[in-house]
Amino acid sequence: MTSEKESNGMDNYSFPVDGVVNRFCALPEEQDADSTEEDSRNKLAYCVTDVPPWYLCIILGIQHFLTAFGGIIAIPLILSQGLCLQHDGLTQSHLISTIFFVSGLCTLLQVTLGVRLPILQGGTFTLLAPSMALLSMPEWTCPAWTQNATLVNTSSPEFIHVWQSRMQVLQGSIMVGSLFQVLVGFSGLIGLFMHFIGPLTIAPTISLIGLSLFDSAGMNAGNHWGISAMTTCLIVLFSQYLRHIAIPVPTYSKAKKFHTSRMYIFQILPVLLGITVSWLICYLFTIYDVLPSDSDQYGYLARTDIKGDVIGGAPWFRFPYPGQWGMPTVSLAGVLGILAGIISSMIESVGDYHACARLSGAPPPPKHAINRGIGIEGIGCLLAGAWGTGNGTTSYSENVGALGITKVGSRMVIVGSGVIMIIMGVFGKIGAIFTTIPTPVIGGMFLVMFGVISAAGVSNLQYADMNSSRNIFIFGFSMFTGLAIPNWIMKNPAVIATGIVELDQVLQVLLTTSMFVGGFFGFMLDNTIPGTKRERGITAWNRAHEDDSDSTQESDEVYGLPCGITSYLSSCFWIKYVPFCPSHKTRPQNITASSSSSLEKKEPSKNDTHIIVAVAL
Repeated sequence: MTSEKESNGMDNYSFPVDGVVNRFCALPEEQDADSTEEDSRNKLAYCVTDVPPWYLCIILGIQHFLTAFGGIIAIPLILSQGLCLQHDGLTQSHLISTIFFVSGLCTLLQVTLGVRLPILQGGTFTLLAPSMALLSMPEWTCPAWTQNATLVNTSSPEFIHVWQSRMQVLQGSIMVGSLFQVLVGFSGLIGLFMHFIGPLTIAPTISLIGLSLFDSAGMNAGNHWGISAMTTCLIVLFSQYLRHIAIPVPTYSKAKKFHTSRMYIFQILPVLLGITVSWLICYLFTIYDVLPSDSDQYGYLARTDIKGDVIGGAPWFRFPYPGQWGMPTVSLAGVLGILAGIISSMIESVGDYHACARLSGAPPPPKHAINRGIGIEGIGCLLAGAWGTGNGTTSYSENVGALGITKVGSRMVIVGSGVIMIIMGVFGKIGAIFTTIPTPVIGGMFLVMFGVISAAGVSNLQYADMNSSRNIFIFGFSMFTGLAIPNWIMKNPAVIATGIVELDQVLQVLLTTSMFVGGFFGFMLDNTIPGTKRERGITAWNRAHEDDSDSTQESDEVYGLPCGITSYLSSCFWIKYVPFCPSHKTRPQNITASSSSSLEKKEPSKNDTHIIVAVAL
């Protein structure tokens, strides 16, 4: 989840299909290091506005969903600890189904009305840290009896009140905090933020998200270190050592009928494959009683039959709806903590928009598209709070990287992925199945995932001059204080006693949120200690976010509003004063060959109406 990726983190391997070479452009045998964006576009099978065949939309839509699978299910599984739901698998399954449903809904909104790039929406770890900090406050700490499975009656009114009251305060805090993102997006203030927030602010903020979750990863993995190590090794094996191995997969084409094509499965789905193999091994160990059956023995939580009754008790169909956990409540401390996460999420998303545009054959996103994208993400967080996911939504960088593998940058594929996630959220049994993943397997996945998040934050330092003692001091001090201060406050919560309860709660949440503490010091020091823009990385940072495509025809085709709304609004004189609407300046009469070829039509029936019809269906 880095802010701006010059490399998408995945090797550029195409998705070759025998018999249709003309559609899937092969990589050149010799490629210069300074290959231009124009050359990159020419290798795409489908650009952003193209409409691939329906079966390809479904297949690649499923792949995008599976790519985001690990990050999506990790969030409700971590939140269940703060919500006192460790021993309530059925409610955990409902949370998983809800986050699937809302992620699909927000994805459709972003593709059709937001930035209009093929970018998936899902839960965000930037809101996880302040949420866990809020739930760790004394008044929200889980009662001791909820930690004992023998004392928990999941259907009792007392237990339901315990977890729903915590969920309600999370919902209200996220909904109020999301209004800030809506305001920043639709008012165009995101550009102002980008002038003051640079790599030395983003790097410690993102890195501390992963580092602050080490305790959760260790607790889950510690239930059986052997199983956790196996899961970690499998994910590393698939994602790093076997990523260049192409696996023959049966396919069908009109020219060659049934035949085989080679796909880079290990590079596309390493997390899913690692979890599945470990899950299967745990199942075999369970049926052959290799794992202990006594709940007091070490390794018991690696069994797959602990939550076997959850699948039977889960309904086949369950439609998530707003307010399903009760009326949301608002906590000032929670709102301010969520705001810290939302600001980080916005900066990340701007970088993801530019990376996605490069990989999907689109021109750089203009200001109105970025403003609209951030505003729609704010609406997505508002919907996530209303539905009760316990989290918000953001753009998924992992799926941006997947565009570089498949060479299919069509947004219709992401529309298909959004519809698939909505369907997954409606089937209650699917969410129940995911809750049966053994805890050590989840811990092994966390070890890899949180490590990658930490490293992704550090990668933002590529823009700054790290030979500068100034920058080394700012980054080091921000990282260290981001770990030390929250750790001390959590061990000594009574020291915050100003006499004003609300202020105590605000300080408690903010000072126990590592990403806020580190980001705050990084922001203050970077903007007060003298240093040139080049030294601070601001020059390179702004160059990566330059916008020069406001008034080109291809930009209007990609980022314009659907169903002819852009053409209708172009006749209104006031439209140029609306930050999130395309403003029609004088267009250049001659379009370069590179710009026109980047959006060359590959389907005769390609227009915005197809996307709206698909969403309506």
